[in-house]
Amino acid sequence: MPIPIHTDDDARTRYAKRFEAVLAYIEANLEGDLSVDALSRIANFSKFHFHRQFASYVGVPVARYVQLMRLRQAARRLASREPCSVFDAALEAGFESPEAFSRAFKRVFGTAPSEFRQRPSWQIWSAFFVVPYFSRKLTMQVQIVDFSEVRVAALEHRGPPGLLNESVRKFIDWRKRSGQAPVASTRTFGIPYGNPDTMPADDFRFDLCAEIDAPLEPNAQGVRELVIAGGRCAVVRHSGSTDHIGETIYPIYRDWLPASGEELRDHPLFFHYLSVYPETPQHEWQTDIYIPLV
Repeated sequence: MPIPIHTDDDARTRYAKRFEAVLAYIEANLEGDLSVDALSRIANFSKFHFHRQFASYVGVPVARYVQLMRLRQAARRLASREPCSVFDAALEAGFESPEAFSRAFKRVFGTAPSEFRQRPSWQIWSAFFVVPYFSRKLTMQVQIVDFSEVRVAALEHRGPPGLLNESVRKFIDWRKRSGQAPVASTRTFGIPYGNPDTMPADDFRFDLCAEIDAPLEPNAQGVRELVIAGGRCAVVRHSGSTDHIGETIYPIYRDWLPASGEELRDHPLFFHYLSVYPETPQHEWQTDIYIPLV
């Protein structure tokens, strides 16, 4: 009987899949048991070596990674316009007490949770959230493609990013009622005009877009027709909630672009949403980020 031959690439792929399962588990269970014992069982690794394997693969110790993920969730919760107390944010993020949460939050953000809720600063978060795993993965997955222009129906959102979901619901309702851009059978895009992490919240503008193949009918919702220009683009896929999409975008500009020799086109980046909302859980969402190039 022939003996199967396993290449180094096969072994690396299997190894990576085990860690991808661990990272997905952490993302989906931030309120649960994320001890080394629990996570080593998910990965099917020895608990005596798991913390070293994790730090080597991801770039930070497992306890640090879990804390950053929990703080990220709490920060997003506090910055949303839905009522959320510091106590609730602490418990939902898996901290044992509001005091422990506040100490960890201030150590990372340099401000108290209550102050961050009043004046969210994602620029500070981006400076502290440095996990080598994300930059390494992005560098390997950036592709350059020729994007064909597409006609879309667009609803403009203006105002705080935390209120974007209200515009999403309004746009989905228009799509269902109009029948011009069925949710399940046409491509969905998003176009941010500016960086929500650095611009005043009230100045933020974002177009919610759906592909159309017929003239747009007049409507009371303010949905208009526009064209997403075609051309060369760098593309990278973001996995998980779009609340954290900035963590995928920043390394493109910081690491990939300077080393690529490419030049940016004078056109905003845009997103192609590959998952259907709300049928797909947020931690399983897939979104392609297009960076227009000359």
